[in-house]
Amino acid sequence: MPCFSCGARQTDPVRGASPWKRGVRGEAQVLVCPDCQRTHDLELDTCSSCGSAALICRLGEVECRSCGAVRPAAVGEGTLPPRPSGLSKELADEVEAALNRVLGRVH
Repeated sequence: MPCFSCGARQTDPVRGASPWKRGVRGEAQVLVCPDCQRTHDLELDTCSSCGSAALICRLGEVECRSCGAVRPAAVGEGTLPPRPSGLSKELADEVEAALNRVLGRVH
């Protein structure tokens, strides 16, 4: 999954904790790259109980990692975060190339 803000893709991790952070935007789980974390205008969803942006979304629920509050995730149109322009074609090409390598397909 790429960074929701700039579209950067994660590379193979080094040992230790990942510098990438999870967040929730528009009721959907997103990843934020280290560069975009320095930007304070990410417009991530915040906890209604404590105001923290340390949220995770899983199995139809949004949980706050700061206070532990859990609420159902809203479902409906427009709940997915915007995708950076041009990402879908680039990602599709990259996935196709990876599958061709793994499956031994030659073009």
